[in-house]
Amino acid sequence: MSIATCFFAPSLYLPNNNVNNSIPKLNLHCRSPLLLHRHVHLPSTSITSSSKRISPFLVFSSGGDDNNNSNNNNGGNGGNGDGEGDNAGDKNRKEAMMVLVEAKKSLESLPKDLAAAIRDGRIPGAVLTRYFELETSGLFRWLMQFGGFKERLLADDLFLAKVFMECGVGIFTKTAAEYDRRRENFFKELEIVIADVVMAIIADFMLVYLPAPTVSLRSSVAASAGPIAKFFHNCPDNAFQVALAGTSYSFLQRLGAVVRNGAKLFAVGATSSLVGTAVTNAAINARKAVDKNAAGEVENVPIFSTSAAYGVYMAVSSNLRYQVLAGVIEQRILEPLLHKHKLILGALCFAARTGNTYVGSLLWVDYARLIGVQKAHEEEKELPAVNDEL
Repeated sequence: MSIATCFFAPSLYLPNNNVNNSIPKLNLHCRSPLLLHRHVHLPSTSITSSSKRISPFLVFSSGGDDNNNSNNNNGGNGGNGDGEGDNAGDKNRKEAMMVLVEAKKSLESLPKDLAAAIRDGRIPGAVLTRYFELETSGLFRWLMQFGGFKERLLADDLFLAKVFMECGVGIFTKTAAEYDRRRENFFKELEIVIADVVMAIIADFMLVYLPAPTVSLRSSVAASAGPIAKFFHNCPDNAFQVALAGTSYSFLQRLGAVVRNGAKLFAVGATSSLVGTAVTNAAINARKAVDKNAAGEVENVPIFSTSAAYGVYMAVSSNLRYQVLAGVIEQRILEPLLHKHKLILGALCFAARTGNTYVGSLLWVDYARLIGVQKAHEEEKELPAVNDEL
């Protein structure tokens, strides 16, 4: 029920800014030195200071009833006509311009994709505030030069920490899971264990990166693009992510996010498996060269069948688990409750991701044995015994 609610939850918008007649109105029709000669036409309604420090989570909405997408220039909900969409876009644009004035920045000083999103009214002021906060860090400032990192950091300032969590604990949790499934055969099947761990570490980064919620700064797709390309371009990066105020994703677009990420993760899984099995077979061949007795005991890992199997596993199991983890557990449950307590939020995210990684490792071992790309050591010993009896 909770996951279904993520698809059909009604849209939420920022509360209307209260007009305080006691505060002088800011005339944005004139040329301001803070805007560096850009003439911006905005409503002259004054905004109270209560809108300046809104929690970033509160500016998100989870609409899913319209067919419009987050890249519409009016930032709107097409089913309601121009009025509501235009109002949301104007509100976002006005908030962003107020943040620029406070920060003594000009629109031209921002990256082109961010400036375009502000002009189109696609992002509220809280997102721009987060951008200026991230810019104070040299590491984040460098990472935001890359569009994919920028979109994810603006949606979640703990994104980089989650990458380190996933990759850092991946080695230990996956090795522990392998031992739990293999027990006394752990060292006898060490080559397979190495393949699994290498595959997992290569894939860990992409498992965090692809399903992470984003603030979409992408430009509109080319008019010459086909309908399928346009559809997937307008899908969110996470099927369960909260949409920015003034935008919405349809149920079909959210399903499209699962399919699109599944295709990408299949490619990641198959490629990482090729690397992992190549490393494993190299280790096996080196062992055979040193120990002649190991030639009959150890067999090379099948490359293509293992790669295809791991690609399917990533596209289905990993894709769904990480979509739910990032979009439901973290963004919809933990973030709203603990957005003011980053230490506790980070600790709970760490626990959730550690558990998810461990469970995923167990599922992979069972799945690989079920479809026959890996065999338990006991099965390998039983086959020669049966042949001897025959």
